[in-house]
Amino acid sequence: MRDFATSDHPGVQTQLNRLAALSLPQGRYGLDTIEAICARLGHPERHLPPVFHVAGTNGKGSTCAFLRAMLEAQGYTVHSATKPHLVRYNERIRIAGRLIDDDALAALLAEVLDASEDLGPSFFEVTTAALFLAFSRHPADACVIEVGLGGRLDATNVIPAPLVCGVASLGLDHEAFLLRPEAGTPDEPIARIAFEKASIAKPGVPLVTQTYPGGANAAVIATAAYHGAPLLMRGRDWGFEPGADGFVLHDADEMVTLPLPTLPGSHQIDNAALAVMMLRHQTALSVSAAAMAQGIRAARWPARLQRLGDGPLTALVPGRQVWLDGGHNPDAGLAIARHFAGGLPIHLIIGMLANKDPAALIAPLDPLLASLSVVPAPGHEAHRPEDFAPHTAQAVRPCADVAAALAALPDDGRDILIAGSLYLAGEVLRRNREFPD
Repeated sequence: MRDFATSDHPGVQTQLNRLAALSLPQGRYGLDTIEAICARLGHPERHLPPVFHVAGTNGKGSTCAFLRAMLEAQGYTVHSATKPHLVRYNERIRIAGRLIDDDALAALLAEVLDASEDLGPSFFEVTTAALFLAFSRHPADACVIEVGLGGRLDATNVIPAPLVCGVASLGLDHEAFLLRPEAGTPDEPIARIAFEKASIAKPGVPLVTQTYPGGANAAVIATAAYHGAPLLMRGRDWGFEPGADGFVLHDADEMVTLPLPTLPGSHQIDNAALAVMMLRHQTALSVSAAAMAQGIRAARWPARLQRLGDGPLTALVPGRQVWLDGGHNPDAGLAIARHFAGGLPIHLIIGMLANKDPAALIAPLDPLLASLSVVPAPGHEAHRPEDFAPHTAQAVRPCADVAAALAALPDDGRDILIAGSLYLAGEVLRRNREFPD
């Protein structure tokens, strides 16, 4: 699936057009191309500020947001790289806390593309090389870098020696890539996913993880041992107990009491706890409990159970709470369902890419629904309304877009959830004039 991007800046758009023309040769896997690009650029991946490297199926972006917020609360300067972008490609590269500006981005992409186009790089390899260059050229105390896809073969995995690595929650997603047959890898799907994600481990670098179902824990333990990475696994080496006003986190050394995240959803405690444990099990940067608490409250992460503010879309349903989530796999569906459980039934507006499972969100959410509207995922092949019908007791309403779906809802005061794709989420933020900064 090609990752589309547009810009109002002519120089950036020129480079984005070059990026859009790239394609990943069928059957090409491995890190050879990104390694070759980095070599031509002077190996910027070897000259980064201390790196916090985060993988996972769900929650890795939120974990990165908590890490950045806690480090900044301590007074550190932080670069961060997250993906995908929602509205502007610039969101992928944040330098010293600010999105990269258009002129710098245009020059950076041109430099990487000029150096590498003959290598046949992918969109993601060029993007990764660009963020390495940006981060290597600007002083900072730390980098927070999110893995894109998997871990073992993700372009970010050429970072030679992160400060600490983390693995957030695991689930089935991107199966065509992560579960392709390969000798010497686990047979059980969730264990294979765990192997791929945990393979960001590096010798002597702490690997902090959640706990996982099935054979995934064993795969993580074996992978950490293979790479010589000290492993700190939730449930074995650390844990936490949530309360009404906060949670108590503990490991072999001590206990620390921290506030509940401002980010909605009980799963955000898991992500905050993982970020705290990553901070606690590295020695280069000291972060106080007070800064951790401040960062946990301050962290923001768009399109993850985000309540939309005033804008052209929400004006169509005045007085209503409109929520936005880009989740599209079964674990995301369960997390969203937990958030809305116990309340009044909600109206769901869904747009999902055709290569995703329509039951992933519908199955856990269907008992909570007052209605179901289906919209396209802008710019991408998406599931049709009839693809959702076998998975719901609701009548499925096809709508031309989110605005039409909102306008068609009954005026009953119920909450509204827009979900199913980060591409759809980006379009919603753009149309409601809420641009990630």
